[in-house]
Amino acid sequence: MKAILKRELRAYFTSPIGYAFLAIFLLVMNLTFYFYNVKNSFADISALFPVILLVFMVIVPILTMRQFSEEFKLRTDQMLLTSPVGVWGIVMGKFLASFAVLLLALVGTLTWPLIVTMFSTPDVASIVGNYAAITFAGAAFLSLGLFISSLTESQVVAAITTFSAFFAIFLLDTASANYISIPWVRTVVGWFSLFSRYDSFSRGVFSLADVLFYLSFCGVFLFLTTRALEKKRWS
Repeated sequence: MKAILKRELRAYFTSPIGYAFLAIFLLVMNLTFYFYNVKNSFADISALFPVILLVFMVIVPILTMRQFSEEFKLRTDQMLLTSPVGVWGIVMGKFLASFAVLLLALVGTLTWPLIVTMFSTPDVASIVGNYAAITFAGAAFLSLGLFISSLTESQVVAAITTFSAFFAIFLLDTASANYISIPWVRTVVGWFSLFSRYDSFSRGVFSLADVLFYLSFCGVFLFLTTRALEKKRWS
């Protein structure tokens, strides 16, 4: 697994993908921070984290689109699948590489709490809770993108399908909150919710149930990715 992790991290930064992801994320979010907080001398940065979820919806496909699709296109997947590393180790190595890049993007926003302390006293507990929660949510996004990448050899198809899946979940969340009144339907929609689950964190409430949801979502799609690879291995 360690070899796969190193290989994938190297691939991110010997190609434009890693740099593009970091540049887009930091540009959009730092501009949002400037106009929302700095310009208005507003210390509460908790409202920025739901915006991060929306940005993830758009740019996480950049990170995950090549993970398996490129292997299939270059016909290196059979060599990878017959290596001493097990399928689970391959999946986790690729997942952890993309997760490391995502964490690096979040590290780039740690200047926000330092800056807001210049004109106010921020709510430290809320900030820590939001950073923890956005990390779990980001992992869930990556796991879905990784699974979709394992289904096609086209990076473009993987990116578009991943974005479409995120957007569909976002629309379901919006419909559930505003238009769906039938309890059981809202419950079913809640099983796939990645966005509305973040509401409690944005209000400064750390929800263990929602953290467990993100971890479970992540685990399910990583498992499905291993099953997709196992099927390809024996086909």
